[in-house]
Parts: sequence; structure tokens; C-alpha cells
Amino acid sequence: MTHDIGGFAFIIIITTGTPKQLEKNQSIFVTMNITIQGLLLLSSAVSGFVVRPSTPSSTTTALFDSRQRQKVAARTSWIEKRGGMAQVEEKAVAKPAAGLQTNEGGLEYVQLVHPSGSSSQVYLYGACVTSYIQDGTEFIAVRPDAKMDGSKPISGGLSHCWPQFGPGAIQQHGFARNVNWSVASMTDSSVELVMEPSDYTKEMWDKQFKCTFTVTLQEDQLDTKMWVENKGDDSFDFQAALHSYFAVSSLDKLEISGSFAGKEFLNKLVGDGGEMQTEDREVITISEEYDRVYKGVNDPVLKDAGTGKSLAVLNTKGWADTVIWSPYGNEGMGYNNFVCVESVKFDPVTLNGGETWVGDMSLKPSSN
Repeated sequence: MTHDIGGFAFIIIITTGTPKQLEKNQSIFVTMNITIQGLLLLSSAVSGFVVRPSTPSSTTTALFDSRQRQKVAARTSWIEKRGGMAQVEEKAVAKPAAGLQTNEGGLEYVQLVHPSGSSSQVYLYGACVTSYIQDGTEFIAVRPDAKMDGSKPISGGLSHCWPQFGPGAIQQHGFARNVNWSVASMTDSSVELVMEPSDYTKEMWDKQFKCTFTVTLQEDQLDTKMWVENKGDDSFDFQAALHSYFAVSSLDKLEISGSFAGKEFLNKLVGDGGEMQTEDREVITISEEYDRVYKGVNDPVLKDAGTGKSLAVLNTKGWADTVIWSPYGNEGMGYNNFVCVESVKFDPVTLNGGETWVGDMSLKPSSN
């Protein structure tokens, strides 16, 4: 680039290169700048003019020097970003691999991945869904005190209570949550698990049954389906529930809406056997220990002000009731970061030989 200043011609060469080279070039430019100022003074003296520091020529030189420094800094940054002397490492976000995997405790689980980026984990032990992530938000909780080695049922996830809910003739919540289910089929985004009678289950409940549970990742929701088949000739009764643990930022930021107002519920924490009460609220908030069975409510929506996300629990078939459970105040369970909003068939189902019962439940996230 050629400039004519005060009758003197200068060729100014702007170079590019590594940061070290640019630093050298910058020093050369500063030396040239001083020389130019000296020549300007000489030119002014010859022409009979006095050049003062506040003249346009000095201001122009200072501005030019400042702009050049900005260009050098910009060029240095440009080179560094493109792998010059200072390499810039870009870490790719690792996506989970779909398929059957094993955790550190030796339990097998199926990792589901959808092309949209959402993911889920489903353990064979208990057919328990322990994770559902969409747009970077985890919607399912596992308690910090959970055992993930098969020594006891997983405390968290979408845990099965079958063929009994709560206490009764057999062990608490039945046996579906503490036996290994078999993988009948799977793809990258779906899995089908099966549980059938074993010596262990027959000791408690000698019925001819087949339970099938499918989990499918869709682009915008997680679908689950539970089939209970009576494979024998004699009828049997059962209860069923998905003891669902949902992650929350904190309970004071959570609201649970649905058709609660005016519905009767069983408050299990009152008296020895619980007490039937009537809900007068349209929105449930948790500020104390909860164990309540809301009969005829199956449309809960969790709204978390902390994450800015809502989660609709879509019970479209079979699941008629909702249980809300919270061990409020129990630090060991991590009470403040989850709530159980369970999909339940509380009244026993009578299933005749050859008949099938189906429960459909989907989780649909959205922004508040």
C-alpha cells in the first residue's frame, strides 16, 4: 500500500503470520511510525508550517497506530482459532451408544437413543426406566441412596408395582420390580421386555401370567405400554402402578396441576389406615410429607419454575388413578430433588383366562 505524505512516498506492507511473526511485524510498524512522524516534521519545516501534537497529522497517525494494533489482535485471534501457534481444541459432545450395556454394579440396561438427540435407559432388573433426557433436561430421578447392583429394588425411575400395590398378601409392591425381565426385541429407540412366572414368583403368587413392557423414544415424548396377559384358565386379580420418580430443581419451585379439585383422595398419613379426604385445590404444591391416592385423576402435569420445563403424564389407557408421594424432609433420600407422581390402577383388576389388560402412559415435556 503506497502513501504520499508531505512529498515523501512510503510503501506500507501489512503482513500476516503466526502470533510471534505478527508481534515482530508490529515492532517494525512502530519503528516506521516514528520515522514517518519525523519526516512529517521535516516536511512541515521545509514548507514553513509548524506541526503541533494536536494537529490532524498527529491524530491521524495515532488513530492509524491504534487501528493497526486492533488488526494485529484480530488477526492473532483468527490464527489461534484456526490452529496457528496456539491450538484451539474443540471437544465434541459424546452421544451415548444405543444397545445393551452393563453398569458398574453388574446390572444390564438398554440404552435408547433417538435421532433427535433424546435418550433413555431401561434396566432389565425390574424393567425400570431410570433416565429420560430431552433437550439436555433429565426428567426422571433416581434417589442418591438407590442400590444399583440388584441387592434390592431400584429406588427411582419408573418402577413397577405388580401384582400388588403397597402392602398385602405378598411382599410390598409385589415382585415385578425385583426380578430380571427378558429382552424380547429392541432397536436404537425402543425395547420390549417380558416377565413370566419363575420358581421365585410362584412361591408368592402361583398364577399363569405374562407381562410385557415396552419403552419407545419418540421425537417429542417417551411412550410406555404395559400388557398383562392371563395365560391360564383361572381368573386372577391384580393391582398395578408405575412408581414414577420425577426430577425437580427443588420442591418449592414445583406445581402439579390436573383434575384434582373436588376429587376424593386417600391420605395414608392420617390415622392407622388412612383417611378419605376431598381435595379443594386445582394445583398441588409440596411442603410436607405426602402419600396420597387420588382416585379418578390421571392427567397430572408437573411444572418446574427452576428448569422452565413442564412434564405432562399422559395416561391414555388403563391407568385410572394418581398417587403423589414425597418423603419430605428426608435428606438421605434426596427429597428436595424429586417427587413421585405415580400412574396407578388402584382398584383390583379381575382378569379371566385368555384376557389382557393394557396400560398406556407417555411423558411429554414442554417449556413453561
